Amino acid sequence: MLSTVDELWRRSDIDVVVVASPNRFHVEQAGAALDAGMAVVVDKPVAATGAEIRDLVQRSERAGRMLTVFQNRRWDGDFRTVRRLVADGDLGEIGRFESRFERASRKTRTSWKVSADPADLADILYDLGSHLVDQAIVLFGRPVSVFAETRSPNPAVPVSQDATVLLTHANGVRSYLRMSSVTMPVAPRFVVVGADAGYRSWGLDPQEKASVEGRLPTDEGFGEYPESQWGEVLTDDGLRKVPTERGDYLAFYQAVAACVRGDGPPPVPPAESVMVVDTLEAALRSAATGVPVEL
Repeated sequence: MLSTVDELWRRSDIDVVVVASPNRFHVEQAGAALDAGMAVVVDKPVAATGAEIRDLVQRSERAGRMLTVFQNRRWDGDFRTVRRLVADGDLGEIGRFESRFERASRKTRTSWKVSADPADLADILYDLGSHLVDQAIVLFGRPVSVFAETRSPNPAVPVSQDATVLLTHANGVRSYLRMSSVTMPVAPRFVVVGADAGYRSWGLDPQEKASVEGRLPTDEGFGEYPESQWGEVLTDDGLRKVPTERGDYLAFYQAVAACVRGDGPPPVPPAESVMVVDTLEAALRSAATGVPVEL
């Protein structure tokens, strides 16, 4: 049992540190671990600014140690399905991507997650936005333009709880991202519009709920979607159900282990995390000014 985090950096028997502390400590603790010669997994949002995460990447390179961000939603089953459909060209040339992560909470949270202090990174853009922006970048690459609107309908909450972000990617795809902690999820989780077909799906990946219930990623059926939650592909010939791939958060840590052993790359490359933070920073500027921000 360690009484302070500083004692951790003096240990010589630790290969990997997972930084899952409150957001304001991510950069400081990830940097200290890297400087101590440890590989690092840091929770999202990793940093408030592109400058901060670039500094972490440089420290990682100097130390020769892995730095990766826990973007677990890359391993959601529905997103894995979308990624496969896009990569395989099943929908034709993609024109629009819609992604929503909305939930309606009736409780006013009193923790640092509703703090007005910018250092706490409590804005919905840093919370749910980190996932949605990351997924859009994985699919379509770095945005060239960002427009965002934010609001907080609850006067008691000093940070935005609801946001809409429009990304324009270099390849012309437009990503429409909705994130909210105060909105009922009445629209599809994903919509992908291609030249030849479209795809839509509803609901959330079951892994988080299963974990809260005490199930393990190694349990039979973990991460599997019921047929009632499979997505649909729509074409001129009609509609067909598409089995949703199994969610697989365990694959993230399997890739971490392989990377630390020197057997593969980090599961989330640092360069992609830099893009995410740059995009979130631009979204905050756009929300404050009311105009798009070029990247």
